[in-house]
Amino acid sequence: MGRIRARRGAFTGLLILLLGAWAGLIPFIGPSFDYSLGSDSTWDWFANRLWLSVLPAVAAVIGGILLVTSRTRAKASLGGLLALGAGLWLIVGPSFSMLWEHGNLGTGQAFGSTGDRFLEWIGYFYGTGALITLFAAYILGFLAALPRVEPAVAPAAAGTPVAGDATATATPLQATGTPKPLPRVEAGFRFAAGGRPRASEQGN
Repeated sequence: MGRIRARRGAFTGLLILLLGAWAGLIPFIGPSFDYSLGSDSTWDWFANRLWLSVLPAVAAVIGGILLVTSRTRAKASLGGLLALGAGLWLIVGPSFSMLWEHGNLGTGQAFGSTGDRFLEWIGYFYGTGALITLFAAYILGFLAALPRVEPAVAPAAAGTPVAGDATATATPLQATGTPKPLPRVEAGFRFAAGGRPRASEQGN
């Protein structure tokens, strides 16, 4: 959940954003240059177009925006996950639509020659979804391997002991390098001339 050093997913997020915009707009503007799937009229609206094209496109665009603007790992990861889900749905959504269309594709038919139909399926769903999935998986893996940036620690003021500092508890000898003089030790008694101890200086 920590911060990352820079907008590491900005370029990848921009690519995902552009692909998402393409996926959402091409069904409506494609027929104007004979690139049609589902309808040969521009800005033609129906429910399956919402579920299969518009919603995944919106998710990809939002994910791309989060990646472009994020400075935290959590925000970038959310953007990557949204983009990943959008890409996967663009790939599998046409097949799923057969469940509620009684075996028929909810996308409608492609128009034109065999080559045109191939390009329409790639551009509307499979190719666009595959590229979004690729970029989203890349950025999620990149974020997982990216080191965390810890907040900077302010330096301690001069002369202030720091916890764990070896010099904070150093002895005078360790701190200055000069040996501290030892206290003078007096003998317990003295010997008088001739080797006999004086009574007044014995013991205590």
